[in-house]
Amino acid sequence: MDKITKSDTEWRAELSDEQYRILRQKGTEHAFSGDLYENHATGLYSCAACGNDLYRSNMKFDSGCGWPSFFEALPGAIEEHIDSSHGMRRTEITCIRCDSHLGHVFNACPPPTGLRYCLNSGAMAFEKIEE
Repeated sequence: MDKITKSDTEWRAELSDEQYRILRQKGTEHAFSGDLYENHATGLYSCAACGNDLYRSNMKFDSGCGWPSFFEALPGAIEEHIDSSHGMRRTEITCIRCDSHLGHVFNACPPPTGLRYCLNSGAMAFEKIEE
């Protein structure tokens, strides 16, 4: 997969203010506020910045944390980075294609993987797929 590299000016022109704040400045939306948090439709979640496929709806679960949560990412879709901001040590997840901030992944969560990929709704686009 080819990496997408754009200038800050290009990202600002292509993304909404909220998307830019989340995806490029590593922002976080308020818990329970994102439009994809309670989305239960069948489909595919992709990066809002570049369209890279990230998660399928059957990988999503209700963690109660206030953000869309997934137990697994599509193979080769994301990268993980240590995030020591805000006095915490977390694992940040970014889009492998455009390096946009998506959210964080946490351990010690329910089966089947024991992981909770906690994402910002503003970092993703959703395409509904009819069953």
